[in-house]
Amino acid sequence: MIQLHLLFISGVEIGFILVVILLVFGADKIPEIARGLGKGLRQVKDATNDIKSEISKSANKQAVNLDVTKDISKNVSKNLKQIKDDVEDFGGSIKRNL
Repeated sequence: MIQLHLLFISGVEIGFILVVILLVFGADKIPEIARGLGKGLRQVKDATNDIKSEISKSANKQAVNLDVTKDISKNVSKNLKQIKDDVEDFGGSIKRNL
């Protein structure tokens, strides 16, 4: 059975919270609240995108390399290859002894 856990809240708890919200605010206020929350989330998303673009512009002006992930991925793949080779060498010596 597949269960959906959203921040460790079960479906029954989410339903109970929705019923309480419906009782407190009423059916006519819920769309206005949802619209307000949507606008607020949109403003936060736009603000974070603006901050990211400003950081990128500043980094490009200062010639800072933002591709750290490429360097990390190269190092990880290099280390994984080395570990794989070590394991194969160790496994090969065991096979030869048997």
